[in-house]
Amino acid sequence: MYDIVIISGSPSSESRSQSVLKYIGNILKNKGLSVGHISVRDVPAEDLMFGNFNSPEVNDIAENIKNAKGVIVGSPVYKAAYSGVLKSLFDILPQDAFKDTPVLPVMSGGSISHLLALEYALKPLISTLKGTTLKGVYYLDSQVDKTSDSPIQEAELIQRTETQIEDLLEKMDLEKSFS
Repeated sequence: MYDIVIISGSPSSESRSQSVLKYIGNILKNKGLSVGHISVRDVPAEDLMFGNFNSPEVNDIAENIKNAKGVIVGSPVYKAAYSGVLKSLFDILPQDAFKDTPVLPVMSGGSISHLLALEYALKPLISTLKGTTLKGVYYLDSQVDKTSDSPIQEAELIQRTETQIEDLLEKMDLEKSFS
């Protein structure tokens, strides 16, 4: 069981959103929290493609989410939304997978015009799984160095990220760890 589960919707192992999620995970680990990382790349493609609701990997993911006190979901922007493979995963999770759980959405994209993908695509998707959606953070590709251990390149963006992490920690239901 993890305090926080981080879900990466990037089909690429070396994406900017994946780098940011690892960075956030390290911050949380340094605060003494246990962090589980889930990638859409970890789910068999056949399960995603054919909607296998009985997939052992998907059931494990659902169980980790259910037992977490908080969740972070990240995706690159594709065609003004989240990745299709993330949607495929969410389609086969239980419909209340994020019930009563604070969820921090994180997205990265090449243009500021894709900022609304966070508001109009990812947040509604999280809400359909009954998550309590936080404000979230959007990263421009130019603000992220995916080859660095500290991938966020601007002080203001680092501060916004830390503020959103603190907001997540404040909203996490500590009682979940005792049930």
